[in-house]
Amino acid sequence: MSIRMCLMAGAVALAGIPALGMSHASAEEITLRIWSLDKPEQPAWNLAKEFDDKEPNIKVEYRLIQFDDVVSEAMRAYSTGQAPDIIAIDNPEHALFASRGAFLDLTDMISKSSVIKKENYFKGPLNSVTWKDKLYGVPKATNTIALYYNADMFRAKGLDPDKPPQTWDELLAAARKLNDPARNVYGLAFSAKGNEEGTFQFLPWVQMAGGSYKHINTEGGVKALTAWKTIMNEKLASPDSLTRGQWDSTGTFNAGNAAMAISGPWELNRMTSEAKFDWRVALLPIPQPGAERSSAMGDFNWAIFSSTKHPAEAFKAIEYFASQDDKMFAKYGQLPARSDITLPATGDAKKDAALKVFQEQLKYAQARGPHPQWPKISKAIQDAIQAALTGQMSPKDALDQAQKKIDAVLG
Repeated sequence: MSIRMCLMAGAVALAGIPALGMSHASAEEITLRIWSLDKPEQPAWNLAKEFDDKEPNIKVEYRLIQFDDVVSEAMRAYSTGQAPDIIAIDNPEHALFASRGAFLDLTDMISKSSVIKKENYFKGPLNSVTWKDKLYGVPKATNTIALYYNADMFRAKGLDPDKPPQTWDELLAAARKLNDPARNVYGLAFSAKGNEEGTFQFLPWVQMAGGSYKHINTEGGVKALTAWKTIMNEKLASPDSLTRGQWDSTGTFNAGNAAMAISGPWELNRMTSEAKFDWRVALLPIPQPGAERSSAMGDFNWAIFSSTKHPAEAFKAIEYFASQDDKMFAKYGQLPARSDITLPATGDAKKDAALKVFQEQLKYAQARGPHPQWPKISKAIQDAIQAALTGQMSPKDALDQAQKKIDAVLG
């Protein structure tokens, strides 16, 4: 059957949606409605079309929604009885819906599935679809962050490119040595922006130092924010790290204006085409030898709305999507959320080496939350980062203030 591919912005009304290539449905057919922000060159669009072609008695209506509209549109649709059957949701938003009964409990379905095995998923992505020990979704893809570094600059400054920084002290020492204001080169590029990207990059530092989003003002948390403040105070990173996202920050590295950068695998294709030097990737440095590792975890999850009239068919669709996880990187450049999949070689030695590091880093990646009020928790952390790095408050006072806000949210 032909798929209804509805390319619309989030503001378009839920009813009366025009369709592309819609066919007349027979009495035996059922219709599954799928919402995602994936465009035609991305996974969800294509997986939905493939499933539609594969199933003669299931027709798929696909709606493309904008990132900023996903939560508001989905919650409004659910509250008015117009929710789709399936949605792709950003992983930190998953608990908001699961905790309100908006998403279907898939625990029993997954336990009986021959396709979806929870033991195959990395801990972080699996945790992001879990609420009160029940599974309310299936990870769609994943990503994390690690340390990119310019091996040519390492050599030029007498540093061994085969021994990248392993600890925070080593990272700071390398950044100081690599920093070269006369050549407009910063030691490090990262994002401390006052939005979710700032939290995304900072939280792993707190976690590696023994803290968490629930306990942000621990001694380790203060140590982490103090390290960030040292980087900014010594101008080891560009001042606009406070306002730039990860994409723009990494662009500084690609252009040769930063010797190291903290970013993710979404940069690999751009790195390959833009970076005209010997670049490599290493695991995120830890506070001290022997400390636990951590990293951020991003990307989206699949979920079925509890209001669906076709739970079996919707789960069948998600099973099909999961069955294609081994093609996720080769076809779309996205990392599967599963540890049982070996990524195919790309033929690019630098990229293949980097992918191995990112897959190793994924073993330590942690979900943000899960918590239904994650945006409020994240905002408290963002405000603390900005207050400390702009000199408005000390790292300890900023995190103490954030802790009070977080405690109020946690109750």
